[in-house]
Amino acid sequence: MQRLLHLNKFLLRRSAATAAESGGFSYDAHLRPLSRSLEPVPSSLVLRESFQQRLAGSGNFSFTFCNWFFMRQILGRRTYASTSGITSHLSVGAQLLKFSFLQRKGFGAWKSSGFWRSYGRNVPTSDEVVLGLIGTNVAIYFLWQFADLSFMRKHFVISLENLKSGSLHTMLTSAFSHSELDHLVTNMIGLYFFGTNISRLFGPAFLLKLYVAGALGGSVFFLLHRAYLESTNPFHWRAHALGASAAVNAIILLDVFLFPKNIYYVNLVIPVPAILMGAFIIGSDLWRIKKGDDNISGSAHMGGAFVALLTWVALKKGWF
Repeated sequence: MQRLLHLNKFLLRRSAATAAESGGFSYDAHLRPLSRSLEPVPSSLVLRESFQQRLAGSGNFSFTFCNWFFMRQILGRRTYASTSGITSHLSVGAQLLKFSFLQRKGFGAWKSSGFWRSYGRNVPTSDEVVLGLIGTNVAIYFLWQFADLSFMRKHFVISLENLKSGSLHTMLTSAFSHSELDHLVTNMIGLYFFGTNISRLFGPAFLLKLYVAGALGGSVFFLLHRAYLESTNPFHWRAHALGASAAVNAIILLDVFLFPKNIYYVNLVIPVPAILMGAFIIGSDLWRIKKGDDNISGSAHMGGAFVALLTWVALKKGWF
């Protein structure tokens, strides 16, 4: 075996010497890349040597100038790589591209099983969640137009009477319930514009949780306020509430707390700073509470505002 190796080296040296005499590369030039293939080699050095060889063999000035320009752009950053390192970087780069693509499509890069892949395809996007919430509100609006009213009052309205009768689900279902078209349209416009923004920032699951939390917070504040009013005045008129206002209020005010310097256009015309609009919303609800919640429940709205404040603090603290 050793004799064969010596013979092989001898033949290589002779062929290299012949090539050198005829203007080709030397034996050392042939062996240098092999001897350093396992050591870190500056990629800029490899590119520079290749470029110098091409420059020496090229007689076209414009071609060599263009090559020089692009090589200057490439060699501007000093990087180090080896033969195995380049392969590794290419492999990692491909994996990163694959991970980015899967994330954009709603997958997780770690979900390799067929079940998780099929599940990832069914994960709703931000826009789909917003439209789903709007569609649910619209569907229940049509229920109010055609279904039995006693059934709707029992299952889609929040009140102390429903709470005492055990209809706890109305604390949530009432937040999807609108019996009047203008009430529905107003809330859905706010949900679409602000909900889309929040969902794209933090994800569709975050928006769903915020909507539910705002709805429950509004129901709790409304019930506590009604209980207080009835305890101070037994003859106070009994009220019920419905609508997505508390949930939408939580979404709008969270956006205001996060971006107080944003400019909003009221009625698509009047530019108003976000912090000023937030102060106006909260001030109006406090005034409604002081007046006794005639037609619009300021207490329910304040429940949504309280949820928005807690969520903003949690985001600032990094609890999410």
